[in-house]
Amino acid sequence: MRLLFAFLVTTLFIGCNSSKNETLETHPYTNDLIHESSPYLLQHAHNPVNWKPYGEASLQQAKKEKKLLIISIGYAACHWCHVMEHESFEDSTVAAVMNKNFISVKVDREERPDVDQTYINAVQLMTGSAGWPLNVVTLPDGRPVWGGTYFRKNDWIDALEQIQKVYNEEPEKLMAYANRLEEGIKSMDLVHLNTEDVDFAKYPTSEIVENLSQNFDAKNGGFKGAPKFMMPNNLEFLLRQAVQENNADLLGYVTLTLDKMAYGGLYDQIGGGFARYSTDEKWHVPHFEKMLYDNAQLVSLYSNAYLVTKKPLYKEVVEETLDFIARDMTNDEGGFYSSLDADSKDENGKLEEGAFYVFTSEELQKILKDDFDIFKEYYNVNSYGKWEKNHYVLIRKKTDDEIEKEFGITSEAFQQKKEDWKNTLLAYRNKRPKPRLDDKTLTSWNAMMLKGYVDAYKTFGKREYLDAALKNAAFISEKQLQKNGALFHNYKDGKSSINGFLEDYAFTIEAFIDLYQATLDEKWLTLSKKMADYAKTNFFDEEKQMFYFTSKEDAAIVTRNFEYRDNVIPASNSVMAKNLFVLSKYFEETGFDEISHQMFKNVSVEIEQYPSGFSNWLDLLSSFQNDFYEVVIVGKDVSEKIKELNKHYLPNIIIAGSKGENSGPLFENRYTPDATLIYVCVNNACKLPVEDTKIAIESLNKKE
Repeated sequence: MRLLFAFLVTTLFIGCNSSKNETLETHPYTNDLIHESSPYLLQHAHNPVNWKPYGEASLQQAKKEKKLLIISIGYAACHWCHVMEHESFEDSTVAAVMNKNFISVKVDREERPDVDQTYINAVQLMTGSAGWPLNVVTLPDGRPVWGGTYFRKNDWIDALEQIQKVYNEEPEKLMAYANRLEEGIKSMDLVHLNTEDVDFAKYPTSEIVENLSQNFDAKNGGFKGAPKFMMPNNLEFLLRQAVQENNADLLGYVTLTLDKMAYGGLYDQIGGGFARYSTDEKWHVPHFEKMLYDNAQLVSLYSNAYLVTKKPLYKEVVEETLDFIARDMTNDEGGFYSSLDADSKDENGKLEEGAFYVFTSEELQKILKDDFDIFKEYYNVNSYGKWEKNHYVLIRKKTDDEIEKEFGITSEAFQQKKEDWKNTLLAYRNKRPKPRLDDKTLTSWNAMMLKGYVDAYKTFGKREYLDAALKNAAFISEKQLQKNGALFHNYKDGKSSINGFLEDYAFTIEAFIDLYQATLDEKWLTLSKKMADYAKTNFFDEEKQMFYFTSKEDAAIVTRNFEYRDNVIPASNSVMAKNLFVLSKYFEETGFDEISHQMFKNVSVEIEQYPSGFSNWLDLLSSFQNDFYEVVIVGKDVSEKIKELNKHYLPNIIIAGSKGENSGPLFENRYTPDATLIYVCVNNACKLPVEDTKIAIESLNKKE
C-alpha cells in the first residue's frame, strides 16, 4: 500500500518561490465560491471546477453521494497556487475529471488554519514534505488517503484517475490506509503532561544558545543556507539573551542580521516593508509577497533593537515599514489587510513575480538623472544587484557614512537625496499595476500589528503610532470580540463568520496587555483577562495542561491538536504561556502562573533537540530564570514617568500605573497626593519607592 501512494505522489514539494511567468485568465463559469468573502476563494469562483467552500454542507454532500473529496488549500499571495490554478483548475478537461468523480473543496489556509494544519500533517506523513498549494484526497468523512503539493496538469489527472479506480475496485484499501493515517495524524503535535521536576534556574540556556550559534551565518546574518527566513522571534530571544548576559558576540550577531536584512532586497528600499523570505544567502532576491505578520513582528523587533543600539537605521526601518502599513495595508475602520501578492502585471500585461518592485538601469538613469551615479553606488545597480532580464533588486552594502565620504557630501544633504529618491521612485512605481491585495482582516495578525504599533510608540514616542494602535484595538474589541469573551477569526465587508482559534486569543491578549502598559487604560487589561478566562474554559485541556488550537465548541477535523512549536510566527501555546505569566502579576489567585510554568515543563523535553523551534518558550524561560519586576507608578506625573521608562530596553518588567487612588491589588496604600512614586517589586517584595526614574531603571538593570 505504501508503494501505491509513493507512486501516486509524482512531484516533489515546490514552495511558492518561483519566478515563472503565468497569466491568469477569466472563464465564463461560476461556482459556489462566488458567495465567499476570501479573496483567495473568490479568485477561484469562476473556475470550471465545481468548487465548494469548506464546511458541513460539502462533507454531507460527499457522504450522501459516496464521493471522495478533493481538498485544495492555498492563499492569495501564493505564486504556485496561481500557477496550478491556471494550468489545471481553469482547464475544462481537468474540471471534467474533478466534477464527475469528486466533491471539490477550496480552502483559504489563512481563514482556516485548523483545516490547513490537519492536512499539512497528513501530507507530511505521506510524503515527508508539505507546502502550498496543498492538495489532498479524502474519504467522504474527511479522512485523508492521498496528497501532495503542486502538480502539473497531466500528473494531476493521472493521480485522480488512479485513486478513483482504487476507490471503485478496492475501497477497503483506502479505508485501511485512512485508518492508519488517522492514527499517525493523532500522534502528531500532541503534548503529554510532564510530572518530572524541572529546575528552571539550572536549565541549560547558555548551552542551547551555543548549540544554536553553530548555524549562525557570520557573514550575512541569519542562519546558514538558503532560502533565508527572517524568524523575528528567534532574534527577539537572542537580543534579550545578549543584553541580559552582556554577551557582545551574540549582540553582534543579532545586529549583523538586522543590518543585512535592512540592507537587502528582502526589504523594500523604496516603499518600506519586508517580503516573506529571501531566495539566496545574502537577503538579495526576495519572494516578493508581503505578509502582515512578518512586518508586524519586525516592527517590534527593530523598535526593541533600537532601544539597545540607538542605530538610526533601525528607526528608519520602523518608520518606513509603518508608512507602508498605513499606506497600503490599512482599511478605513483601522483594520489591517493580510498580504500583497508576489505577482503583478509586467509591461506586457502578464503576471510576473516581482514586476512591481524591480527596475532596469536605463529607467533609473532616466528618472534620477544627475543623481544616478551616487544612487547606483548606494543601491548596487551593478553586477552585485542584478537579478534577471536586466532588472535590478535594490540592495545595499555600504553605510550612509561610507557613501557620504566617498562622494564628499554632508549627512544632511545625503539624507535629503535619499528622501527625494524614494518619493520620486515610489510615485513612478505606483503608476505600474499593483500587486493584488488580500483585503481580508484576520484577528491574530491584526493583533500582532497592533503590538508592533504600540512597541514603536513606546520606543519613538510618535503619537500617530498610538492613534493607529488605539483605532485597531477599537476595531478588534467592537467588531471581533463578543460579550462573553469569544473572538471571531476573520472580517471582511462588515461580516465575521469564523470562530476564533487559539492564535486569535493569544495575540490579542498580548497586544491588549501591551496597550494597557502604554496607555494605563484598564479597559485593555480587563479585556485581556476576559479573553484569557474564555480561552481557559474553551481551549484548555486540564489533563495535559495545554491549550488546543480549536475551541471545544467547534467540530474536530480528524482530531484536535496542540500548536506548540514556534515557527515564523510564535506558537499560540507559547504566546498563551507568556500571557498567563504576565496576567498572574496583575490578577491574584487565578492559577495562571502555575499553568504557565507547567506548560513550559511540558515542552522542555524537546527544546534542547530543536531550540530554534522554541525561541518564544526560551524567552518565557528568561522571565523564570531572572528577576521579573512589577513596576508600579502612582501619581499625577505617571504618564511622563512611563515614557521615560519606555526609552530603555526592559524585557523583564510589567508596568502598572494610576494617577490617583486605585483599588487594584498592585496599588493598595501606594498613593501619595504630593508625589509621583515608582515602586519596584519582585517576588512580592518591594524596594523603597523613588521619584527619580533613573534610580528605578538602575535597580531594574542591576544584577542581584
